[in-house]
Amino acid sequence: MTMSKNDSSNNKLDQNIVTLTQSGLPLVPQPYHHLAKQLSVDAESVMTRLKAMQQDGRVRRIGAVPNHYRLGYKANGMSVWDVDDAFIQAAGEKVGQLTFVSHCYERPRAPGIWPYNLFAMVHAHTKAEVYTLVDHIQNVLSDWSRQHDVLFSTRILKKTGFRLGDK
Repeated sequence: MTMSKNDSSNNKLDQNIVTLTQSGLPLVPQPYHHLAKQLSVDAESVMTRLKAMQQDGRVRRIGAVPNHYRLGYKANGMSVWDVDDAFIQAAGEKVGQLTFVSHCYERPRAPGIWPYNLFAMVHAHTKAEVYTLVDHIQNVLSDWSRQHDVLFSTRILKKTGFRLGDK
């Protein structure tokens, strides 16, 4: 199979877009236009290539990554839930829609070591507020949850994804 000139130029543009955005989009009123100017293309090309990379899985998502501590949310609790596997999909969808849950996902259990398979991150101003919000999750899950716990952050870890090396 041979690669067309268009495929080759898209691959190079895609790599350049990733390199320029891997630390975040520029904090300007029109970030795609700003990137386009740096890449000597139009903003529509940048948006089209990013959409293509999302569709084929090379870019998972584009979104804000807030610093919860700087926003005043000093109590960060990962609530962990033992949910019957028959209900995990529905449970995850319900919990993930709660406005105070920043992310929610399923993970495999470790039998005899770790019984939890649903994780939901809650950010609040105090631990007491986190527990109140976790109680709300318990009400949403009702009989689907057999047990749960809350794991609180003890330090801030640097949040970064995969980075392309400099050439």
